[in-house]
Order: sequence, then C-alpha cells, then structure tokens
Amino acid sequence: MPEVLTQALAVEGLVWVALAAFVAGIVRGFAGFGTAMIYLPIAAQVMEPLWAIMTLAAMDIIAPSVHIPAALRDGHRRDLMRLMFGVVIMMPVGLWLLDRTDPQIYRYLVSCLSLIMLAVLLTGFRYRGAVTRHMVYGIGGAGGLLGGAAGLPGPPVILFYMASPHGPKVIRANTSAYLFFYDILLLIVVFGLGRFDSTPFVLGFMLSLPAMAGNLLGGWLFHPDYERLYRGVAYMIIAMAALSGLPFLDGLGTH
Repeated sequence: MPEVLTQALAVEGLVWVALAAFVAGIVRGFAGFGTAMIYLPIAAQVMEPLWAIMTLAAMDIIAPSVHIPAALRDGHRRDLMRLMFGVVIMMPVGLWLLDRTDPQIYRYLVSCLSLIMLAVLLTGFRYRGAVTRHMVYGIGGAGGLLGGAAGLPGPPVILFYMASPHGPKVIRANTSAYLFFYDILLLIVVFGLGRFDSTPFVLGFMLSLPAMAGNLLGGWLFHPDYERLYRGVAYMIIAMAALSGLPFLDGLGTH
C-alpha cells in the first residue's frame, strides 16, 4: 500500500486534478450535476483514459453512498434493474473501444461529448415520446456503452429517462442509484477484464476528499432563489473544462 500511495501522489499534474475534483464537487453541490463533464476533460490531460475513468468511479462511490438506501426506497427497482442490465451488457463493449482509442482522440471525445451535453442542457431539449420497458434496457445499454468508452454514463438517462411516466422523485432516486451502481460495476468489470490497477483506485479515493469538500461547500452556497444563477455558473465551468481538454488548445491551457 505505501508503494501504491507513493505512485498515486507522484502523478504529474495531481494538483490540477485535485482542483478539478474540488470544483466539480462544488458544482455538484449547488447544481446537482456536472461532475464527469468537469473532471474528465481535466484528468484526461494528465493521465491515461482508463485511469481518468477509474479515478472518477472510485471518487464518486463514497460521497453518494449515504443517499443510496433512500434512493432504493423511493425509486422504481424494476426499472433500475433494467437500466443496470443494459449497463452490464454494453459496458464491456465500451471498455473494449476505450482500450483501442488513442489518448488524444479520447480527449477530443470526452470534451466534445461534454460540450454537446452542455448544448442540450442550454436548449432544454428532452425526449418527449413514450418510454417503454424495453426502451429502458436500451437506455441502460447506451449509458453502459458511453460510460465504458468515455466515462459519461449519464447523458442517455438524462435525455430519455426523464420522459418516463415516473414522477420527479422516482426519477431522481433511480438516476442516483444508477450512477452509483454504474461506478461499482465499472470497477468490477475492469477487474474482470484484468485491467484493474490499484494506483488510480487509491488516487480516486484520495480525490474523494476534495470532491466531498467541494460538495459540502456547494450545498452550503446553494439557495433556491438563485437556482438560475447557479446553473449559469455550472454551465460556464463545464464549458471551460471541456474546452481546456481539447488537445489543440494545450498551448493555452495548464501545460
């Protein structure tokens, strides 16, 4: 363990990654979203893609865990199982694609996906059609594919599952539980594929500290009367993080 900890602390650009985790935590605290879209474009600049995704998964397991019992109680368990079934089927495919993706291409991918998702949030687009039980399997599969290939399992659920007949409380509960179990499944699948590395895992747990601190600060700063302001700040930070992750802007960024 001391050797792994030494390797984790020796990661080049660790300060920037920790700052990204802290800022992502603040945004998550006052806006309720954005962790991956802020953290991954920064992390991908200083570590290989799989490490970036693994650190995010390990980082994101601790803080939300206290809310999972309530999420399972308030959510729709059958739909959650359908989502997770799709994740289990498609996540290995996403990881297979990730393994064959050049790190520079990955940086373009995660930054562009973050910018596309930001544009969707800004326009207020939502899928308006009916969401059937079979579609929920597909939504989970799309999340597993995007999660494995880019570390962004949330967009398919946000765009399509919000149109389900369930109320906001159930959707929020299922989404929270889905993302939590996605993180656990990711680490299990990576281990099963023989790609598990203890260094990014330990680094992710270390980064959970600034992420939790940011989350607490963001929650403390939040006030319902200023929700639109918080969302505007969140969108601006996501845009800055995504743009900084584009390789052709390296000369203007942190390096």
